[in-house]
Amino acid sequence: MSSTFGKNIKISVFGQSHSDAIGVVIDGLPSGEPIDTDELAAFMSRRAPSGAAYSTARRESDFPKIVSGLFDRRTCGAPLCAIIENSDTRSSDYSEIKDKPRPGHADLTAIMRYGEWRDYRGGGHFSGRLTAPLCVAGGICIQLLRRKGVHIGAHISSLCGIADTPYDPVKLTRADLESNCGDFPVRSASAFEKMARLIADCKAVGDSVGGIIECGVVGFPGGIGDPMFDGLENRLSAALFAIPALKGVEFGAGFAVGSMKGSENNDCFCMENGEITCMTNNAGGIAGGISTGMPIIFRVAVKPTPSIAIGQQTVSLSEKTDCMLNIKGRHDPCILPRAVPVVEAVCAIVLADFLL
Repeated sequence: MSSTFGKNIKISVFGQSHSDAIGVVIDGLPSGEPIDTDELAAFMSRRAPSGAAYSTARRESDFPKIVSGLFDRRTCGAPLCAIIENSDTRSSDYSEIKDKPRPGHADLTAIMRYGEWRDYRGGGHFSGRLTAPLCVAGGICIQLLRRKGVHIGAHISSLCGIADTPYDPVKLTRADLESNCGDFPVRSASAFEKMARLIADCKAVGDSVGGIIECGVVGFPGGIGDPMFDGLENRLSAALFAIPALKGVEFGAGFAVGSMKGSENNDCFCMENGEITCMTNNAGGIAGGISTGMPIIFRVAVKPTPSIAIGQQTVSLSEKTDCMLNIKGRHDPCILPRAVPVVEAVCAIVLADFLL
């Protein structure tokens, strides 16, 4: 099933952008785990529209209503079901795209796959709105992982060539993962100022911008994973591509290894405090699909928001002619700040599935 993921912990996401509600069912959580719903709400608020200049004007609280799976604030063994109501939809903004598919969206492929019965409002089940239930599942898994000493964090590493301070792949610490500048997830104040200015400039002319998100994990033990088709990289990549705007994934040094020599790329081993470790971490904490015990480092490429105010050419499905489309609605000029917790959530879901 396309909206279901996991082996030990299975999640199933449901709903559409403009349906009455969206949600997730999580099956396989160990019983007796305390879930801090206040902490979960705080995590969800990072993905929700913030009212900032770089965020959509759509107002959704994203506060999940947990209808099963908890008893006295602990997991009870039953599937955990969480629902998020859609309270601020404006479906009339999307009437035109029923006939004119939006460039950069899944509108045309949705027609090819589901025909006239697709839900075109706000992108339907293809919408980034469905990342909210992912954050519910991921926020819960983050709490479970933290109790096992595993910590996850991410930041915007670059935006249109504006670079943030990267994570140290060898000496990454929990403090580094928590060192973002306020609500905007970058580590450098100067990077924030430049990125915010560029986003504002794009918004002013009706355009959008994308970038790169870097995610790091510390405390994940070595020896977890599988070779071939079921490795850590495989399943992380598969889950990460559930994020609609994501177009690329690289681990460790990533595509840079293509310009390295073996003597530069190989992570040589050494002893430190009686333990085997690596002098470098070009592998990104994963070798042969199995964790090495080093920090897990990966980066994802996020495309610019495809819904822009600039007129774009498309086709009329009814008239079979070329035409212009001016997209209406409320959209983020840059989705990167809200995508950072989604990347953390998806990472947590996969690691919890392996570890728990």
